[in-house]
Amino acid sequence: MKSLSEIFIKRPVMTVLSVISVILAGIFSYLDLPVSDLPVVDYPIINVRATFPGMDPQMIAANIASPLEEEFMQISGVEQITSTSMQGIATITLRFDLEKSIDSAATDVQSAITRASGQLPHDMPAPPVYEKTDPNGTPIYFLNLSSDSLSRTELYDLADKEICDKISILDGVSKVQIYGVKRAIRIELDTDKLYNKGITISDVVGAVREGTVSMAAGSLKGKRNTFILKPKGQLEKAEDYQNLIIARKNGAPVYLKDIGDAVESVESNDVRMCYWNRDVATGNASVSIAVTRAAGANAIKISEAVKRLIPQINQQLPSSAKLIPVYDRAQKIVESINDVKETLMIAFFLVVAVIFLFLGRVRETIIPVVALPLSLLLTFIVMRLLNYSLDNLSLLALTLAIGFLVDDAIVFLENVVRRMEKFGETPLKASIKGGQEITFTILSMTLSLAAVFIPMIFMPGQLGRVFREFSITIVVAILASGIVSVTVTPMMCARLLKPTQETKRTLLERFANALETQCLKLYGTTLRWFLKLKVTSFLIWGLCTALTYCIFTQLPKTFIPEGDSGVMMGIFIAKEGTSPQQMHCYQDQVKAVLMKNENIRQVMVVAGLTGMMQGNQGFVITFLKEGKRKRVQEVVGELSKALYMIPGAMTFLQPMPNLQINT
Repeated sequence: MKSLSEIFIKRPVMTVLSVISVILAGIFSYLDLPVSDLPVVDYPIINVRATFPGMDPQMIAANIASPLEEEFMQISGVEQITSTSMQGIATITLRFDLEKSIDSAATDVQSAITRASGQLPHDMPAPPVYEKTDPNGTPIYFLNLSSDSLSRTELYDLADKEICDKISILDGVSKVQIYGVKRAIRIELDTDKLYNKGITISDVVGAVREGTVSMAAGSLKGKRNTFILKPKGQLEKAEDYQNLIIARKNGAPVYLKDIGDAVESVESNDVRMCYWNRDVATGNASVSIAVTRAAGANAIKISEAVKRLIPQINQQLPSSAKLIPVYDRAQKIVESINDVKETLMIAFFLVVAVIFLFLGRVRETIIPVVALPLSLLLTFIVMRLLNYSLDNLSLLALTLAIGFLVDDAIVFLENVVRRMEKFGETPLKASIKGGQEITFTILSMTLSLAAVFIPMIFMPGQLGRVFREFSITIVVAILASGIVSVTVTPMMCARLLKPTQETKRTLLERFANALETQCLKLYGTTLRWFLKLKVTSFLIWGLCTALTYCIFTQLPKTFIPEGDSGVMMGIFIAKEGTSPQQMHCYQDQVKAVLMKNENIRQVMVVAGLTGMMQGNQGFVITFLKEGKRKRVQEVVGELSKALYMIPGAMTFLQPMPNLQINT
């Protein structure tokens, strides 16, 4: 009866061509795999945002958030609804069952918003909007645009028009966010003049709304020329608003300048951002830019593309403005992936060294060693077909599989050599006969080993989603090694091995045999000793078990190690009702404390982000120096003590982990 191996033994050209095809396809697949820190997981999470400028949090919760929540709770598959109501804005986050499609969830949310629209205030400026949210979609690149002469609003416009558009078109970029304040025209009214004129604030709002409408007036066609009519409906400058007619009293128009003043300003005077860099001089005004990658995109390529773009952008900016790279998260991903790759290579060379040590010959060593890269290349092909990435978990799977990938090939090689030595068969005959004997054993070994990791593939919940790529990768690698061991390995045994009568034992082979003999002798002696002293053996086993349990209970436990990312994030909180001016004072004090620490290279402190947090809260992010410095956990401890001394505000800092999984 022919075995699977015999087909490949007798057709070496076909086998070699197949190997070359696998090598080429595997290399191209490896180069095309995206690089990430963790597997890409599509969590069904949707964020709904409703705005009504000026409305207090209680009214937002009662009139906007509650009607929406009632409709959202009727959607099937909703696991959790989190609602936050702040000044002028309501944010509702819906987390669905992991088995629910994100597209199906988005359709259900849109239908719920439509049903709730009749219960919402009729004068809402805009209907609620929703977006699919990636809880792990944190920005991978931060930039800062600063200037000494340009204002905050001018920098915002510059970033919006000159920078964000160029970055957003880069391949793999999902969105580009600007942290700053937009330009706005603020109307300041005199209440006494309003009262004397008999005009209400509602009259002013209505007049401004009607007086700033963009409209199409058409064209005027003559016998020879056509003129496009461009009515000045949209007012753009503050002085244009001064002559806006608000009302008519006693037949005379009342202009805006008669009851108040229009000034150039920003959307929110409460927002203030401070940026400091130890190595680069920064301006008085600044805005930050965050680049977020699309799901599954290659973080390294995006980072390199942004780096190449920065010098080009700086050449086109005004001389007073400068774009500075603040933080590149891709570098941490590169370092982490390189560490795993280094471990993978060390494991590979150790396996090869052990095989060579015990086989003692280069020819015999090459045969099982070839199974390693071929199995990995086959795994890369499958990973590319499944849209997996090169991340810490997939590379960890390959590292663990290194020890398994050569077992099947060694078993086949040893069986062939045994037949050659015992029966005096030629390498070709021994390979064919050995394949008939051992193929089923190799396949059963491979399937039984792969079956160990199959339960992880079907593990439910968050852990199942995260470790599914890990488990499938290691199963594919093991199956690939089995395929190589019954196809390529038999052909190499038949073509590379020499008859035993034609070979002489090398010095290394004699050393390996002597070492093996001594190891077996030592093992036999200790085994007989333990079999005689059964009580002593049982006591040693019990002691080891007890020590293992004690050490295990004392070890710290966490889902993913925190590591040292060199980044700290936190917030500072003042008492409720603290004015924006006082929050800016706390902001300066927090910044001053952070700047004094010699381990810190960059500081960003933001206050007044009422759309993201409460008015009595501020946001802090710090970046530590590269190279020699204290660990981020030690720096957090030092800064926590120093920040505690600021009266009236509590500041909380925590290290940003290298790897983070959120749902």
